[in-house]
Amino acid sequence: RGKLLGKLADLIERDREYLAQLETLDNGKPYHIAYAADLDLTIKCYRYYAGWSDKIFGKTIPMDGPFMTMTRHEPVGVCGQIIPWNFPLVMQAWKLGPALACGCTVVMKPAEQTPLTALYIASLIKEVGFPPGVVNIVPGYGPTAGGAISAHPNVDK
Repeated sequence: RGKLLGKLADLIERDREYLAQLETLDNGKPYHIAYAADLDLTIKCYRYYAGWSDKIFGKTIPMDGPFMTMTRHEPVGVCGQIIPWNFPLVMQAWKLGPALACGCTVVMKPAEQTPLTALYIASLIKEVGFPPGVVNIVPGYGPTAGGAISAHPNVDK
C-alpha cells in the first residue's frame, strides 16, 4: 500500500502543471495558488500516509495475572467519503491517504461543482496499479449519489 501511495504522489508531481490548471478550471482558484499550495499539500499528504502503511500494527499490553491482552489494528472495510467543493485535491488526499494506508476500500463522491481533479486522480490511481475496486469515484449530486453512499448497508465508515 505504501509503495502505491508513494507512486501516486510521484505521478501527481509529474502531472502537477496539468492538475493545477484543472484545479483552476474546476473551482476558480488562481493557478499559482493551486500549483504552489494545493499541489504541494496534496503530494506531501500522500507521501506522509505512504510512510504510515507499514507502521500500523497491534501491540501486546502487559497485564497482571495469567492473561494476554493485545490490540489488533485492521481495516474497517468500505469507507464512504464525500468531499466538499473547496480544496478538492487536498480534501481528496486527506480522505484517500489514511483510508488506503490502513487497507480500506473507498467509495468517494466529489462535490458536484468540482469533480474534475477527483476524476483525474482516479485515472492516476489506475495507472499506479491499485487493484480494481479499491478506489471508486462516484460523481453526482448530494441527495442522490451522496445519499446512496451514506445509506448503503455495506459502507462501514
